[in-house]
Amino acid sequence: MDKSLPKLLIGDYCIVLLGIIISVVLFNTLWQSEHAAKIQIRQGNQILGTYSLNQTREIEVKGAIGPAHIAIAQGRVRFTSAPCSNQYCVHQGWLSRAGQAAICLPNQLSIELIGKHQHFDTLNY
Repeated sequence: MDKSLPKLLIGDYCIVLLGIIISVVLFNTLWQSEHAAKIQIRQGNQILGTYSLNQTREIEVKGAIGPAHIAIAQGRVRFTSAPCSNQYCVHQGWLSRAGQAAICLPNQLSIELIGKHQHFDTLNY
């Protein structure tokens, strides 16, 4: 009994090449997001403000358990400090793509980046 693999034919190579091309096209059209133009700050269901990312600015927002600080610089945004103990929102780092969000649950604050096209995520659900 010969256990060798069958020889690949030209059609096999074409199918593999077609699969790679389709994967690259789908990645470029479906999974890449645009750069954001604005940031929206929310406390619970209330929108506290919408700001342009084309500025350098520090914003202090009063949350449920204390003030949080948000920095906008070079088309990016982040929480720089928050009164919560786990600091997950601060460790999220800089956000720059439309649809990205950082949430401080204990303080009931969230920041969401908005682009030309509305993206749906848990904040919109």
